[in-house]
Amino acid sequence: MNDQSVSVAQQEPKFRVRARQTESTVTVYQAYRPEIGRVAARHGRFPASWKRDRMTWIKPSFLWMMYRCGWGTKEGQETVLAVEISREGFVRALRNACLSHYVADLHGDRAAWKRQLKQAPARVQWDPERDLHFSPLPYRSLQLGLAGEAAARYADEWIVAIEDVTPLATEIHGLVREGELERAAGLLPEERPLTVEETVLAGLRA
Repeated sequence: MNDQSVSVAQQEPKFRVRARQTESTVTVYQAYRPEIGRVAARHGRFPASWKRDRMTWIKPSFLWMMYRCGWGTKEGQETVLAVEISREGFVRALRNACLSHYVADLHGDRAAWKRQLKQAPARVQWDPERDLHFSPLPYRSLQLGLAGEAAARYADEWIVAIEDVTPLATEIHGLVREGELERAAGLLPEERPLTVEETVLAGLRA
């Protein structure tokens, strides 16, 4: 990162949801083995082999997804999906989420937090955002875990479109390896701060 990029990064609020978005949708990223990912992209829905009874993690940050899946090179994560979902569904999940880790100032009693975590259909985790070299930035990227009702609604109701963005990941990765960082950055999806009511995120920042 150059000095200007560092300065901008340091000015970013530590906890803020940033996403590719429209007025009615939010795009999140996931990576799957080809037998699931390619089928999902082709049909715009996850196949029957996609397990609704397991927690699924969605990530609004393209670069954090690239960090997690190694630009689509890690085993079982070879197909990178951009999943466009309804903004209403995304905010609903946040509104009913619980932080994935205990914070005394927020939760008070640890046992109460464990009960909330067990009952919540969604959970939130904040991880350091990454740059093109996967170096951590001083602000956080949201991961949203969906289980139970939230996972089912995600798969069956909230999805608007699914795109296989593995070729994009491969292209950007190639430019990074060649040192063409400006060109690589120019291909990144535009992710803007997502406007949500303060009450939605009030208990989810820590």
